[in-house]
Amino acid sequence: TNPGLEERNLSEWSRRLTQALQILDLEVDHKMLVDLAEESSDNVGPHAGLVSTFLVGYAAGLSKTSGRKAADEAVQTAADTVFELAAKGWEDSAQ
Repeated sequence: TNPGLEERNLSEWSRRLTQALQILDLEVDHKMLVDLAEESSDNVGPHAGLVSTFLVGYAAGLSKTSGRKAADEAVQTAADTVFELAAKGWEDSAQ
């Protein structure tokens, strides 16, 4: 696949989704989300990437944030947590 074309498609899709969902103040970090999904899937299982990215978004949404910088920080904080858990492997991090 063509990485430039894929990035343009992701950017267009994100723009459409953020408009439709009325979340106009968030800059989507595609590379981070793709890396997160791949690492989760590789270390946990084939569908772990989908679940991980959803939960990052949900956790960030639950954070009390205002303004784009705070929203971006909430996403990054949640993503960092998932990256850490995925790197350890899910079996070692169960509580």
